Amino acid sequence: MELNILVVCYLIGSITFIVGLKMLSNPASARKGNLIAAGGMGIAILGTIFLYEEDGSRLGNYGWIFSALLLGSIVGTLMAKRVKMTAMPEMVSLFNGMGGACAALISVIEFRHMLHVGVDQTSLLIILLGLIIGSVSFSGSMIAWGKLNGRVKDFAFQGQHIINLVILVLNLAIAGYLMIAGPAAVPLFFYLIIFLSLLYGVFFVLPIGGADMPVVISLLNSFTGVAAACGGFLYNNKVMLTGGILVGAAGTLLTILMCKAMNRSLKNVLIGSFGGKKSVSASQGPQGGTYKELSLSDAAMVMSYATKVMIVPGYGLAVAQAQHVCHELEKTLESKGVEVKYAIHPVAGRMPGHMNVLLAEADVSYDKLLEMEQANEEFKTTDVVLVLGANDVVNPAAKTDPSSPIYGMPILEVEEAKLIIVNKRSMKPGYAGIENQLFFQPKTSMLFGDAKKALQDLLAEVRNI
Repeated sequence: MELNILVVCYLIGSITFIVGLKMLSNPASARKGNLIAAGGMGIAILGTIFLYEEDGSRLGNYGWIFSALLLGSIVGTLMAKRVKMTAMPEMVSLFNGMGGACAALISVIEFRHMLHVGVDQTSLLIILLGLIIGSVSFSGSMIAWGKLNGRVKDFAFQGQHIINLVILVLNLAIAGYLMIAGPAAVPLFFYLIIFLSLLYGVFFVLPIGGADMPVVISLLNSFTGVAAACGGFLYNNKVMLTGGILVGAAGTLLTILMCKAMNRSLKNVLIGSFGGKKSVSASQGPQGGTYKELSLSDAAMVMSYATKVMIVPGYGLAVAQAQHVCHELEKTLESKGVEVKYAIHPVAGRMPGHMNVLLAEADVSYDKLLEMEQANEEFKTTDVVLVLGANDVVNPAAKTDPSSPIYGMPILEVEEAKLIIVNKRSMKPGYAGIENQLFFQPKTSMLFGDAKKALQDLLAEVRNI
């Protein structure tokens, strides 16, 4: 009877994972979907703790189990509540890395157990796969976390991709040897696999340019899901297997979609990283043009008397924590009869969906968030586009300059609007390190300053009109 109840718990957990993932596809239902999936996970965890039996005995060690659960819950809650929106991508990388580490530790424990109870070839294969994938996910996510918070810089050397390939092939060869000879032949090789996997994860992420980090985060997330699924297979745990497969599949699909949004293959992202080009002088454009500045009063005037205004949020908006002021500006403009919408690029920010989360925090209506294809259709009938901290995702070089590293990447075609106002701190290039030709076009005007301060002053000017 208790076993049947545990099966029901796992079934409930699996169903809530699927329903929650489906709800995450829509910003309006994403928060509720996350809570539903978390609730299902809670049921599965409690069911495992109190109902799981092996060889007629329960888990036991309840003191250690609940102490760990309590400690993890407290740390996780505090980190989630204190994290700033700008640090959300690095927190995602950190948590994802912890998932990879857990999967790798499961493999270590089960390998040591296997040395005493005998070898099962299928289980050994799953153990080695979980170890390699989990270790790569852990070390790669830690490097991604360091790069996103600025503690780790891009690093590459000649022949690095060849060395990466050698490490990977050597690792797989050692794993193959253990499969043939058995784990007891050279147990030390197992720990050599851990070292090589961790090393590969570091070298794998280090050279990848900043503009490609959203794709890397998504890819590493899929790695963690696959590694978790390996653990579910080992323990014959249906909910762990289902959750791992869902995360792995969703991460893989998201990676493919992100690459499509950048018009680049995954291979090109991994071995053709960009992000280190030097910018040209601050006042001189790529073809010798100059940029022009716009005063706050003029910006407020053209926006107040516009019919339609489109706002393009970027990482600069997140840095300044200006999403709430932006929402106030939106409501003030609408009170004056102006139609206001937001144009969202799939890879804006530092992780998939970064801008959607940012604006949702400010209670911006989901109906106002336009995806790239829909936004590009509306730019042609837009009077004013306000670009807030976005750079690479509005760079026309993606369409006009074959020599540009981002050439072919779909962008928000803001240059189709009648007037473009760009808010930036300075004329420094964006995360990809590429100069933006948009800033030097005749209908583009620059509004320099911190996004929050600039929007507060702009809001005051608009209210006075």
